[in-house]
Amino acid sequence: MARATDTAYDAVRRMILSGEAAAGSRLGEAELAETLGLSRTPVREALQRLGADGLVEVLPHRGARVVQWTRRDLEEIFELRSLLEPYAAARAARMAPGQDVLADLLGQCDAMEDAVAADDLTRVAQLNALFHAAVIDASRNRRLPAMLTSVMHAPLIVGTFRRYGAAEMARSMNHHRELVAALAARDPAWAESVMRAHIRAAAANLTLSTDGTEEER
Repeated sequence: MARATDTAYDAVRRMILSGEAAAGSRLGEAELAETLGLSRTPVREALQRLGADGLVEVLPHRGARVVQWTRRDLEEIFELRSLLEPYAAARAARMAPGQDVLADLLGQCDAMEDAVAADDLTRVAQLNALFHAAVIDASRNRRLPAMLTSVMHAPLIVGTFRRYGAAEMARSMNHHRELVAALAARDPAWAESVMRAHIRAAAANLTLSTDGTEEER
């Protein structure tokens, strides 16, 4: 049963993060079970786990739905990211990541840019998440990944990259490469500055494009 629950969890989480399951959309147990070829029990358990992650709302007697993020939610999320991720980047620079880590980050930059060229925004979002996770790991602070888990998901749900024009996308890709350069230079102040600019630029783009979203749930 545990393996079936993990399968359901991974599949539904991927649907949410890719935008296949849109914000506010209903997640029916029976429909998901049929789609995934599983019984309803592991699907129900997976939805409960996703609820604990902050990706799904499980409503009593009404089933589950993908969380609908308000403008206020997004502002709070990006405020937290603006505090934690620049710290992680600065700490990663101080920890002097090895050549293998830097090479992996540059490889992810290459792959992201290839995905942008192919207009595969789902792949861009996946690689972006891996890139940010790798920077956080390079900080060697064991508590940061858990602290950032809930706030790293939300921007993907509302389709950050789907809202970018060519200039915003190019800026985001350039930020990634500049951050790797700052890490390679072992310059905490530079790394912190680049990451803060990266997060704030994403926040400005996303919150401006959700002006019509209701303020409270």
